[in-house]
Amino acid sequence: MRRERQVLICPSCQREHDLDLDLDRCGSCGSTKLICRLGEVECRSCGAVRLADGEDADPDDRPSLVRAGAPGLSEEVEAALNRVLGRRPSS
Repeated sequence: MRRERQVLICPSCQREHDLDLDLDRCGSCGSTKLICRLGEVECRSCGAVRLADGEDADPDDRPSLVRAGAPGLSEEVEAALNRVLGRRPSS
């Protein structure tokens, strides 16, 4: 997690750049292996659970890597699915 948002990071990138990623850490054990679900943050290392901060915050104020509805995102996803599934692009 980074700034209370769950992010996916390639394991080799995380090993190589762990200090540069600015990941959130568990308040109990310091691990960066955190998951967020249903408004709670759980540490996969020690099992500590806490409420996620900012759940009631305005979505526009929260940091985001890609917002839903980003221009061209749905077209990129459709093109990727077409490539993987071997389908012809829709007109």
